[in-house]
Amino acid sequence: MVYSSGIVEGLNTKIKLTTRKSYGFRTYRCAEIALYHALGKLPEPEIAHRFY
Repeated sequence: MVYSSGIVEGLNTKIKLTTRKSYGFRTYRCAEIALYHALGKLPEPEIAHRFY
């Protein structure tokens, strides 16, 4: 029986992409939350920042 590693590779790609996007975050906790949203397909808030 042969198993494909495509699912694991896809997950790894999503993690790397989200990590690259989160370089500007100030804390590790923010990057962790971004990973939860990307991997868990959680809804993102409409406005993430407040500009004055």
